[in-house]
Amino acid sequence: MEIKSIVNELNSLAYHGRGIIIGKSADGKKAITAYFIMGRSENSRNRVFVTDGEGIRTQAFDESKMTDPHLIIYAPVRVLGNKTIVTNGDQTDTIYELMDRQMTFEQALRTREFEDDAPNFTPRISGIIRLENGDMNYAMSILKSADGDGSSCQRYTFAYNNPLAGKAKFIHTYKCDGNPLPSFEGEPKTLELPDMDIDSLTDLIWKNLNEDNKVSLFVRYIDLGSGKYESRIVNKNEA
Repeated sequence: MEIKSIVNELNSLAYHGRGIIIGKSADGKKAITAYFIMGRSENSRNRVFVTDGEGIRTQAFDESKMTDPHLIIYAPVRVLGNKTIVTNGDQTDTIYELMDRQMTFEQALRTREFEDDAPNFTPRISGIIRLENGDMNYAMSILKSADGDGSSCQRYTFAYNNPLAGKAKFIHTYKCDGNPLPSFEGEPKTLELPDMDIDSLTDLIWKNLNEDNKVSLFVRYIDLGSGKYESRIVNKNEA
Protein backbone atom coordinates (compact mmCIF):
# COMPACT_ATOMS: atom_id res chain seq x y z
CA MET A 1 0.00 0.00 0.00
CA GLU A 2 1.20 3.50 -0.80
CA ILE A 3 2.66 5.35 2.18
CA LYS A 4 1.55 8.97 2.17
CA SER A 5 2.95 11.98 3.97
CA ILE A 6 0.65 13.82 6.35
CA VAL A 7 1.27 17.06 4.49
CA ASN A 8 0.37 15.67 1.07
CA GLU A 9 -2.62 13.69 2.30
CA LEU A 10 -4.22 16.53 4.24
CA ASN A 11 -3.70 18.91 1.35
CA SER A 12 -5.22 16.45 -1.14
CA LEU A 13 -8.79 17.39 -0.13
CA ALA A 14 -10.39 20.63 0.97
CA TYR A 15 -12.99 18.70 2.94
CA HIS A 16 -12.21 15.35 4.58
CA GLY A 17 -15.13 15.75 6.96
CA ARG A 18 -13.94 14.16 10.19
CA GLY A 19 -10.78 12.09 10.45
CA ILE A 20 -9.03 9.62 12.76
CA ILE A 21 -5.30 8.86 12.69
CA ILE A 22 -3.82 6.02 14.79
CA GLY A 23 -0.29 4.66 14.77
CA LYS A 24 2.96 4.00 16.60
CA SER A 25 5.66 6.63 17.06
CA ALA A 26 8.89 6.44 15.08
CA ASP A 27 10.82 5.39 18.20
CA GLY A 28 8.29 2.61 18.87
CA LYS A 29 7.58 3.88 22.39
CA LYS A 30 4.23 5.62 22.03
CA ALA A 31 0.76 5.09 20.63
CA ILE A 32 -0.36 8.18 18.73
CA THR A 33 -3.87 9.21 17.83
CA ALA A 34 -5.34 12.34 16.29
CA TYR A 35 -8.95 13.29 15.66
CA PHE A 36 -10.12 16.34 13.74
CA ILE A 37 -13.44 17.81 12.74
CA MET A 38 -14.21 20.07 9.81
CA GLY A 39 -17.38 21.94 8.99
CA ARG A 40 -19.09 23.85 6.22
CA SER A 41 -22.32 24.97 7.90
CA GLU A 42 -22.45 27.59 10.65
CA ASN A 43 -23.79 24.94 13.03
CA SER A 44 -20.88 22.57 12.34
CA ARG A 45 -18.29 25.32 12.64
CA ASN A 46 -19.71 26.60 15.92
CA ARG A 47 -17.86 24.00 18.00
CA VAL A 48 -14.83 23.49 20.18
CA PHE A 49 -13.18 20.50 21.83
CA VAL A 50 -12.96 20.58 25.64
CA THR A 51 -11.38 18.14 28.09
CA ASP A 52 -13.82 15.74 29.76
CA GLY A 53 -12.23 13.38 32.28
CA GLU A 54 -9.64 11.29 30.44
CA GLY A 55 -11.25 12.12 27.10
CA ILE A 56 -12.81 15.08 25.33
CA ARG A 57 -16.23 16.27 24.22
CA THR A 58 -17.53 18.80 21.75
CA GLN A 59 -19.48 21.83 22.86
CA ALA A 60 -20.95 24.91 21.20
CA PHE A 61 -18.58 27.85 20.98
CA ASP A 62 -21.53 30.26 20.96
CA GLU A 63 -24.59 28.65 22.55
CA SER A 64 -26.89 31.27 20.99
CA LYS A 65 -25.92 30.10 17.49
CA MET A 66 -26.41 26.35 18.09
CA THR A 67 -29.42 25.36 15.99
CA ASP A 68 -29.30 21.57 16.24
CA PRO A 69 -27.08 19.59 18.66
CA HIS A 70 -28.02 16.31 16.97
CA LEU A 71 -24.85 14.70 15.51
CA ILE A 72 -22.84 17.75 16.60
CA ILE A 73 -22.42 17.35 20.37
CA TYR A 74 -20.77 14.12 21.56
CA ALA A 75 -17.68 12.68 23.26
CA PRO A 76 -15.09 11.83 20.57
CA VAL A 77 -12.60 10.29 23.02
CA ARG A 78 -13.11 8.09 26.10
CA VAL A 79 -10.77 5.78 28.01
CA LEU A 80 -11.80 2.35 29.32
CA GLY A 81 -8.99 0.73 31.28
CA ASN A 82 -6.14 0.07 28.85
CA LYS A 83 -8.28 1.06 25.85
CA THR A 84 -8.65 4.46 24.22
CA ILE A 85 -11.74 4.92 22.06
CA VAL A 86 -11.87 7.58 19.33
CA THR A 87 -14.93 8.16 17.13
CA ASN A 88 -16.83 10.79 15.18
CA GLY A 89 -20.12 10.48 17.08
CA ASP A 90 -22.05 9.19 20.05
CA GLN A 91 -21.01 5.64 19.15
CA THR A 92 -18.07 6.40 21.49
CA ASP A 93 -20.52 5.84 24.33
CA THR A 94 -21.93 2.69 22.70
CA ILE A 95 -18.45 1.17 22.39
CA TYR A 96 -17.51 2.19 25.94
CA GLU A 97 -20.67 0.85 27.53
CA LEU A 98 -20.84 -2.45 25.62
CA MET A 99 -17.13 -3.23 25.91
CA ASP A 100 -17.48 -2.57 29.63
CA ARG A 101 -20.05 -5.41 29.50
CA GLN A 102 -17.51 -7.73 27.80
CA MET A 103 -18.61 -7.22 24.19
CA THR A 104 -16.00 -6.64 21.50
CA PHE A 105 -15.39 -3.44 19.54
CA GLU A 106 -16.95 -5.04 16.47
CA GLN A 107 -19.95 -6.42 18.36
CA ALA A 108 -20.66 -3.01 19.88
CA LEU A 109 -20.67 -1.37 16.47
CA ARG A 110 -23.09 -3.92 15.06
CA THR A 111 -25.73 -2.12 17.11
CA ARG A 112 -25.14 1.14 15.20
CA GLU A 113 -25.43 2.44 11.64
CA PHE A 114 -24.30 5.49 9.66
CA GLU A 115 -25.66 8.91 10.62
CA ASP A 116 -29.24 9.84 9.80
CA ASP A 117 -28.33 12.95 7.82
CA ALA A 118 -29.81 12.09 4.42
CA PRO A 119 -28.80 12.44 1.64
CA ASN A 120 -25.18 12.28 2.87
CA PHE A 121 -25.63 9.38 5.32
CA THR A 122 -22.32 10.36 6.88
CA PRO A 123 -20.28 7.29 7.87
CA ARG A 124 -19.58 6.56 11.50
CA ILE A 125 -15.83 6.12 11.83
CA SER A 126 -14.30 4.66 14.99
CA GLY A 127 -10.95 3.59 16.34
CA ILE A 128 -9.70 1.80 19.44
CA ILE A 129 -6.18 1.48 20.84
CA ARG A 130 -5.37 -1.30 23.29
CA LEU A 131 -2.16 -1.28 25.34
CA GLU A 132 -0.81 -4.65 26.42
CA ASN A 133 2.56 -5.91 27.63
CA GLY A 134 4.38 -2.73 26.69
CA ASP A 135 3.03 -2.72 23.14
CA MET A 136 -0.15 -1.80 21.30
CA ASN A 137 -2.68 -3.05 18.84
CA TYR A 138 -5.56 -1.14 17.35
CA ALA A 139 -8.59 -1.37 15.13
CA MET A 140 -10.61 0.98 12.95
CA SER A 141 -14.19 0.74 11.76
CA ILE A 142 -16.46 2.44 9.27
CA LEU A 143 -20.24 2.07 9.09
CA LYS A 144 -21.55 3.46 5.82
CA SER A 145 -24.48 3.36 3.47
CA ALA A 146 -24.43 1.12 0.41
CA ASP A 147 -23.42 3.55 -2.33
CA GLY A 148 -25.55 6.28 -0.82
CA ASP A 149 -28.61 4.09 -0.31
CA GLY A 150 -29.84 4.66 3.22
CA SER A 151 -31.74 1.36 3.34
CA SER A 152 -28.52 -0.68 3.59
CA CYS A 153 -25.62 -0.45 6.07
CA GLN A 154 -22.15 -1.79 5.30
CA ARG A 155 -19.80 -2.45 8.23
CA TYR A 156 -16.03 -2.76 7.86
CA THR A 157 -13.48 -3.39 10.62
CA PHE A 158 -9.71 -3.23 10.13
CA ALA A 159 -7.47 -4.70 12.85
CA TYR A 160 -3.76 -4.00 13.23
CA ASN A 161 -1.57 -6.19 15.43
CA ASN A 162 2.13 -5.43 16.07
CA PRO A 163 1.90 -2.14 14.15
CA LEU A 164 5.09 -0.82 12.59
CA ALA A 165 6.90 2.09 14.21
CA GLY A 166 6.63 5.35 12.33
CA LYS A 167 3.45 4.37 10.49
CA ALA A 168 -0.20 5.24 11.03
CA LYS A 169 -3.58 4.55 9.49
CA PHE A 170 -5.95 7.33 8.52
CA ILE A 171 -9.69 7.09 7.92
CA HIS A 172 -12.08 9.96 7.22
CA THR A 173 -15.76 10.32 6.51
CA TYR A 174 -15.86 11.56 2.93
CA LYS A 175 -14.09 10.40 -0.22
CA CYS A 176 -14.17 13.92 -1.66
CA ASP A 177 -16.42 16.94 -1.90
CA GLY A 178 -19.80 16.58 -3.58
CA ASN A 179 -23.54 16.90 -3.22
CA PRO A 180 -24.40 14.55 -1.66
CA LEU A 181 -21.02 13.87 -0.09
CA PRO A 182 -19.63 10.47 -1.16
CA SER A 183 -18.51 8.18 1.67
CA PHE A 184 -14.90 7.13 2.23
CA GLU A 185 -13.93 4.06 0.22
CA GLY A 186 -11.41 1.26 0.73
CA GLU A 187 -8.95 0.53 3.52
CA PRO A 188 -7.66 3.23 5.84
CA LYS A 189 -4.75 5.07 4.24
CA THR A 190 -1.18 4.51 5.42
CA LEU A 191 0.66 7.60 6.65
CA GLU A 192 4.27 8.14 7.65
CA LEU A 193 4.52 9.38 11.24
CA PRO A 194 7.46 11.78 11.46
CA ASP A 195 9.86 11.52 14.40
CA MET A 196 8.61 14.56 16.31
CA ASP A 197 7.14 15.55 19.63
CA ILE A 198 3.44 16.07 20.25
CA ASP A 199 3.54 19.83 19.79
CA SER A 200 5.29 19.54 16.43
CA LEU A 201 2.88 16.89 15.16
CA THR A 202 -0.14 18.87 16.36
CA ASP A 203 1.17 21.93 14.55
CA LEU A 204 1.89 19.92 11.39
CA ILE A 205 -1.62 18.47 11.21
CA TRP A 206 -3.39 21.73 12.06
CA LYS A 207 -1.45 23.82 9.53
CA ASN A 208 -2.22 21.38 6.72
CA LEU A 209 -5.97 21.08 7.28
CA ASN A 210 -8.00 23.33 4.99
CA GLU A 211 -8.08 26.79 6.54
CA ASP A 212 -11.71 27.50 5.68
CA ASN A 213 -13.15 24.18 6.83
CA LYS A 214 -11.08 23.07 9.84
CA VAL A 215 -12.78 23.40 13.23
CA SER A 216 -10.93 21.46 15.96
CA LEU A 217 -8.05 19.00 16.45
CA PHE A 218 -7.14 16.60 19.26
CA VAL A 219 -3.78 14.77 19.48
CA ARG A 220 -2.67 12.27 22.13
CA TYR A 221 0.65 10.47 22.74
CA ILE A 222 0.36 7.42 25.03
CA ASP A 223 3.48 5.84 26.56
CA LEU A 224 3.36 2.12 25.77
CA GLY A 225 5.20 1.19 28.94
CA SER A 226 3.43 3.23 31.58
CA GLY A 227 0.15 4.10 29.87
CA LYS A 228 0.67 7.75 30.78
CA TYR A 229 -0.42 10.22 28.12
CA GLU A 230 -0.23 13.81 27.06
CA SER A 231 -2.78 15.54 24.88
CA ARG A 232 -3.22 18.70 22.85
CA ILE A 233 -6.36 20.47 21.70
CA VAL A 234 -6.55 23.17 19.02
CA ASN A 235 -9.78 25.04 18.34
CA LYS A 236 -10.15 27.48 15.47
CA ASN A 237 -12.78 29.40 17.41
CA GLU A 238 -10.29 30.10 20.16
CA ALA A 239 -7.34 30.91 17.93
